Amino acid sequence: MLDIRLIRDNPGQIKTELQKVGFPAQDVDALLAADARRRKLQHDLDEMRARRTRESKELGRMEPAQREARRAEMRALGDQITAAERELAQAENEFTRQMLLVPNLPRPWVPAGEGESANSVVRSEGEPRKFDFTPAPHWELGEKLGIIDFERGVKLSGSRFYFLVGMGARLERALIAMMLDLKREQGYLELAPPLMVNTETVTGTAHLPKFADTMYRDVEEDYWFVPTAEVPLTNFYAREILDAARLPIYLTAYTPCFRREKMSAGRDVRGIKRGHQFDKVEMVKLVHPDNSDAELESLVENACEVCRRLGLALRVIRMGTGDLGFAAAAKYDVEVWAPGCGEWLEVSSCSNCWDFQARRAQIRFRSEKTGRNEFVHTLNGSGLGLPRTLIAVLENYQQADGSIVVPSALRPYMGGVEAIVGSSR
Repeated sequence: MLDIRLIRDNPGQIKTELQKVGFPAQDVDALLAADARRRKLQHDLDEMRARRTRESKELGRMEPAQREARRAEMRALGDQITAAERELAQAENEFTRQMLLVPNLPRPWVPAGEGESANSVVRSEGEPRKFDFTPAPHWELGEKLGIIDFERGVKLSGSRFYFLVGMGARLERALIAMMLDLKREQGYLELAPPLMVNTETVTGTAHLPKFADTMYRDVEEDYWFVPTAEVPLTNFYAREILDAARLPIYLTAYTPCFRREKMSAGRDVRGIKRGHQFDKVEMVKLVHPDNSDAELESLVENACEVCRRLGLALRVIRMGTGDLGFAAAAKYDVEVWAPGCGEWLEVSSCSNCWDFQARRAQIRFRSEKTGRNEFVHTLNGSGLGLPRTLIAVLENYQQADGSIVVPSALRPYMGGVEAIVGSSR
């Protein structure tokens, strides 16, 4: 959430910046009108309450006849106050509704452009593997080896569900364990968070109300299945005031993630690239505002190190304003090459949300300089996301006979297994 004072004081500049991320100028005007209305209603209500207090004190000094007339006036005033309180509550709700729909402001150095037009590759590492045979896509490899079962996944749950079987399940588990161990090396505290959270928690990370239609919910209990561990990790310190000496705080977690994939018809219909349920290791940082830009660069580096240890060619993409998303002020994507699919796959999206999420979740620290409570800056990124990392491993380490060499970084987590061959059943 943005600071309304910033919008009030700089409406022209805010309109210009928000238009870069697709938020219309007229919606800023509507927000300012809602703000003005609720402030006017609050002012009028405060005056009526002050009048009631003042006139209540005068009752004891009045003659009986005057006192009775004044009491009648005060009863009428009380009715007006009650009506004004209801009207103010409605105005506050409408103002809050509009505020929650305003996206974050892009950082000044984020290139402007619609859609993907302003995205650019800032660096690449490693050479995509060269094959002396035509590399197969992961869905063919997985079925032939018996490590991915699409048919039974669809039978139990529907389209875009699947089973990982035997060595396939073990390989994914090895990836998760390796990533979590690396996060510990990088200074992250591992948490095992709830997979269902309440509305206030999901609103804190700005997934609500904007993305309600992409999330799964238990309406009766007011539980939302986590779309990413970013939600519980960022809210771990919600409504708390932290000691500045504790910053930065690095948190990580492995969780299944649940999202309604709303894709164009026929897009990515084969394989495991897109699904309603997927696994991910997440990284979250709570940092001092003075350091957040530098912390974003180190967050990207933390994600890239996973790719390096797996021996995967990678590239880092600086995202332009048209591809930032709702909560990010700046963002980089990390992609790895998948030779069977013939495309670069995003395995991490690293965002600096500035104070946008912290303002919603009320995560603050006591500044040593000013002595005041200030909002932390929050950052998040995948470290990495599955199943796309699994896809890249399967396709890059495939052999001509259809077997898969296990990357050396994963062998300690697989009991020393060096290759996946034959059926897992």
